Amino acid sequence: MRLLLATRNVKKLDELRRILASSPELHTVELVGLDDVETYPEAPEVGLTFAENALMKAREGVRYTGLPTVADDSGLAVDALSGMPGVFSARWSGRHGDDQANLDLLLGQIGDVPDEHRGGAFICAAALVLPPTSGSTDLREHLVHGKMPGRVLRSGRGTGGFGYDPIFIAEGQTRTNAELEPAEKDAISHRGKAFRALAAVIAKAL
Repeated sequence: MRLLLATRNVKKLDELRRILASSPELHTVELVGLDDVETYPEAPEVGLTFAENALMKAREGVRYTGLPTVADDSGLAVDALSGMPGVFSARWSGRHGDDQANLDLLLGQIGDVPDEHRGGAFICAAALVLPPTSGSTDLREHLVHGKMPGRVLRSGRGTGGFGYDPIFIAEGQTRTNAELEPAEKDAISHRGKAFRALAAVIAKAL
């Protein structure tokens, strides 16, 4: 059974592959990314919530490939910025996917915020959309969420992970997300929590 993860992010693919591999029921699932299927027009992420964007991308994957599709949308919600950058995390600086520019802008915006008010959380919505069953035209949709609370540092540490990982320390940790080993991050991350919940849904649905 082929399952599409609607992303070109290799690290996201690796993360979900590790989680699927830990479930005996899912050993026969072959996870592929957008670079492994025929190119199709990808709509911009115009949703105002993580859930809207995740569902939109998953529906799009089913529409163009016919494969069961997983998609996620996630980002950093900073308390001092009233929950922003949120759904705009990947393009906070105005250029989509420029991690360093996004990180630098965020640090500048909260530069004068005291340490005790630098709380925040990584949030993820992950969707599974399945093609219609025989005799039906309705897509089957599942949505789960994951959250990783913590705080934002004043400068980056570590070389692992991606995005805002170098400046974020999860609750109960002394190292940033970028200093954690992949398996350590999977165990506590917003995406790890959401993907594990979705893996249970996938096991039943497929």
